[in-house]
Amino acid sequence: MSRPLLLLLWAAVAAAIAADNSRPLRQWEVMARLTPEAEEARQATAVRKLLERLLGPRAASAFAVSVNRSLAGPEGLDTYRLSSETPGTINVSGSSGVAAASGIYHYLKDFCGCHVSWSGTQLRLPERLPPVSTEIIVTSPNRFRFYQNVCTYSYSFVWWNWDRWEQEIDWMALHGINMALAFTGQEAIWQRVYLSLGLKQSEIDVYFTGPAFLAWNRMGNLHTWAGPLPFSWHQKKLNLQYRILERMRSLGMLTVLPAFSGHIPQGILRVFPQVNATQLGNWSHFDCTYSCAYLLSPEDPMFQVIGTLFLKELIKEFGTDHVYSADTFNEMRPLSSNTTYLSMVSTAVFRSMAEVDPHAIWLMQGWLFQHQRDFWQPAQVKALLQGVPLGRMLVLDLFAESKPVYLWTESFYGQPFIWCMLHNFGGNHGLFGMVESINQGPFEARRFLNSTMIGIGLTPEGIEQNDVIYELITDLGWLKEPVNLQQWVATYSTERYGVKNMQAIKAWQLLFQSVYNCSGPCVNHNHSPLVHRPSFRMNTEVWYNKSDVYEAWQLFQNTSGELGNSSTFCYDLVDVVRQVLQQRVSDYYLEIKQAFQKRVLSQLLITGGVLIYDLLPELDALLSSDRHFLLGGWLEAAHKMATSKQEEQLYDFNARNQLTLWGPDGNILDYANKQLAGLMLDYYRMRWKFFIITLVKCLNSGTPFHQDQFNQAIIKVERRFIYNGKQYPSKPIGNTLDIATKIYLKYYPLP
Repeated sequence: MSRPLLLLLWAAVAAAIAADNSRPLRQWEVMARLTPEAEEARQATAVRKLLERLLGPRAASAFAVSVNRSLAGPEGLDTYRLSSETPGTINVSGSSGVAAASGIYHYLKDFCGCHVSWSGTQLRLPERLPPVSTEIIVTSPNRFRFYQNVCTYSYSFVWWNWDRWEQEIDWMALHGINMALAFTGQEAIWQRVYLSLGLKQSEIDVYFTGPAFLAWNRMGNLHTWAGPLPFSWHQKKLNLQYRILERMRSLGMLTVLPAFSGHIPQGILRVFPQVNATQLGNWSHFDCTYSCAYLLSPEDPMFQVIGTLFLKELIKEFGTDHVYSADTFNEMRPLSSNTTYLSMVSTAVFRSMAEVDPHAIWLMQGWLFQHQRDFWQPAQVKALLQGVPLGRMLVLDLFAESKPVYLWTESFYGQPFIWCMLHNFGGNHGLFGMVESINQGPFEARRFLNSTMIGIGLTPEGIEQNDVIYELITDLGWLKEPVNLQQWVATYSTERYGVKNMQAIKAWQLLFQSVYNCSGPCVNHNHSPLVHRPSFRMNTEVWYNKSDVYEAWQLFQNTSGELGNSSTFCYDLVDVVRQVLQQRVSDYYLEIKQAFQKRVLSQLLITGGVLIYDLLPELDALLSSDRHFLLGGWLEAAHKMATSKQEEQLYDFNARNQLTLWGPDGNILDYANKQLAGLMLDYYRMRWKFFIITLVKCLNSGTPFHQDQFNQAIIKVERRFIYNGKQYPSKPIGNTLDIATKIYLKYYPLP
């Protein structure tokens, strides 16, 4: 097809979409027509409903909530006010729904000692709410308080239903989040676009990955693997996205929608054989069977055809807040380092947004700049960034707590940026944090010469872990200077458990000075031998003093009698004991390694036996006692997404493969490792058992251990777990306190 004809096709399809005026107004269209006063009333109503979900109607009625945009500080900075003009009533007003909700949460924390987190809430309110004796006015120094990573949609959100999303959006509002990705359901829109361009359904099916791997399909890293996506998936996610967007916007959040980054399915080349598209190299450890995306030339007219067509259809369906996310070179080397080429790419991506929405702002993850530092030299970074008009791109300095990019790019060469804490990779469990860096980093970035920082963000690949770190970063979003960390965590302990317990406070202070205080460039990939395929080259190093964690464990154990009725305490007890047993696995591994190298069979059998037949089963039992650590919960959520047995099998495979092999052949093995009951017993334990048996056979036969041979054999054990068809409990079993006490008596190190 010639270029002029292709452009005519673009115009015809776009006109067909625009001509659909007979349908009823969608929810977003109704809301878009509200007057400013009606929008303020809508947001206030949304906050009141949030309060009722959180506290119940009776307690919620003590709060008088209003939203008034005129309260905003300079440059629209969110502001909330707290007062008690009428006895028994707490007046909360905010410049937005999020500001008002955040003001409520700070009142609940500061005046009532309450706490809300992923792992539980502590909401013991006094019979009569304490008055605010002097009006409190707080303005955030951050225009944006951003949340989410593209990968979070696969590692954490993938199986969520509306109930879980509703809880999360409530958490977001209470913690002051006013900008977030809204990526759910986009494949349904892409499906329409690709069909309208002439692709066959089979070509679309072979392009989309399975549900658990969609994040990397969206960034052009991966295709085909663990798919195809059923039609019911598109429908369910589309309906879910309507509710997500409506709720976020009703609270005054800016929703960030996806946009076209230039990657295309191979089927486009069949329909339009003259397009100028080049196949990129492979991603990670995948070959071109599942990787090697096709990238359109920024000069090819088809780039704008697809980009504008998708965005028009997306906006028609969902409305827009004028912020769009696209990542063209995520962990993939561009075709050329030529600065003109790189500038043309970013210009083309932005143009496909601005042609549809003249007010478009491009939100881009800045991960690429530090991930392939050898390629992204200052000239290349500047060319990509300045291919977009200054102020029309917003960059997430995605890993700023460890490897800030703004420092060596002159504050992203004039483009505004958000200082972000990535913190977690793959949704791994493991106590980890960089509290000193988090506490200082945003304020240092704001003071940086000619700083263009306009916000603070949290961008974890996976959530529902290390609540304390996310409480800290969201608190900092409203502060103008760092906190005293030891005082802050003491208050956190009291709020989290509803009781001021000095031993619990000391335990948290020990954790804050050790396991939560990694210094220097730190990456929280849990590299513990516990959750990785056994070998003789495993990493047992830690960044903290292990004795601090042991002492914290003892303090938690000592307070279990007083705090054992607290669900958040029980969760923390499980998490600390889990961390300790992770440390003990490393100790046993070193003993096993030494016994094999010295050919002491008896020691190998004793140490290996304790690990396989006692420690790991005890850890599994502990994890089984808390609903947050259940493999069965993850699998049950996946199964509930299915509408047929075939879909259930597909989703089960996706859920299990992501946690383990991450690909057909262990391509990104154990990257998304999680310490879950069931996974611990039937996956990690079985690997260690196979390792010990192999070592024993080697000693008995006098043959050396060959890692390559072992890897070829053990992958069969790993695959067996993925296909075992076993159902795992989705409700907790056993008493956490009793199990933790038993483990303490066995495994607390003697002086």
